[in-house]
Amino acid sequence: MSATPTTSPQPALRVTFVGVGAIGLPMAEQIARAGHQVTGVDPSPARRTLAAELGLATEEAPDSAQDADAVVVMVATPEQLDAAVLGDDEASPGLLARMRPGASLIVMSTVGPEAVRALADPAAARQVRLLDVPVTGGVAGAQKGALRLFASGAPGDVAANQDLLDTMGTVVDCGEQVGRGQAFKAVNQLLCSVHIVAAAEALALAETLGLEAETVLDAVSSGAAASWMLADRGPRMLEGLAGVEPEVRSAVGIFVKDSGLVAEIAAAHDLDTPLLRAAQAKYAEAAAAGLIGQDDSQVIRTYR
Repeated sequence: MSATPTTSPQPALRVTFVGVGAIGLPMAEQIARAGHQVTGVDPSPARRTLAAELGLATEEAPDSAQDADAVVVMVATPEQLDAAVLGDDEASPGLLARMRPGASLIVMSTVGPEAVRALADPAAARQVRLLDVPVTGGVAGAQKGALRLFASGAPGDVAANQDLLDTMGTVVDCGEQVGRGQAFKAVNQLLCSVHIVAAAEALALAETLGLEAETVLDAVSSGAAASWMLADRGPRMLEGLAGVEPEVRSAVGIFVKDSGLVAEIAAAHDLDTPLLRAAQAKYAEAAAAGLIGQDDSQVIRTYR
């Protein structure tokens, strides 16, 4: 399916999208479908090829950022964010060094509040608008333009990018200070981390009791025990138990990273999180078993 632009009620924006991975690419495609000019940036030739097949312009280095109205960053870790935005050295300038005054830098990665706050002064020095907008909803939400976007930043900066953000889903106002969006996302990821492992443990119990796992999943996924993660990950968990490798829609490695990040944030505020620690241990166990690149639903295999 090609990202053929449709008519946009607002003037088309020039958007540089850094990180066209499993979730970043469908996000970039939604922006292009709304009529905006999108350039996908990724170090991976394979990811750039996929983006090009969807009709996006692509590049390995973010040269297009110098003319962009908005630069969206969707990388995996705080270290990658820092390298992408600030650069490694003079030979490898970061996004801020390339961007023009008045353009918007929109951080949509899950990297924690401090990683985004550290960019506030450098962005202000370049007169670049900084928005903190991590997302939730996974690949499925990205493909439908149905993500939830935890947006924080100066009201005028958020308003200036409202139409762009709306192409990807529903914007949740998290306040004026950058970092608050990341804080909201931390709460979200604590719940997601625990819910996935709870779903895996429940379905593993069903198997251990000799029950038909599909029947059990159908029985409990719409009652009081239901959760979005159970309904979404449950079928892929059953595929894994049946020896089928499910499509990777969110890797175990993502929750190794995110559960660890949330644990660090909680510890920094002296909050004990025993449920999160238990979930974190299961993701670490899955990674140690060689499942780090598998779909996160396959944490269920740690129960065998």
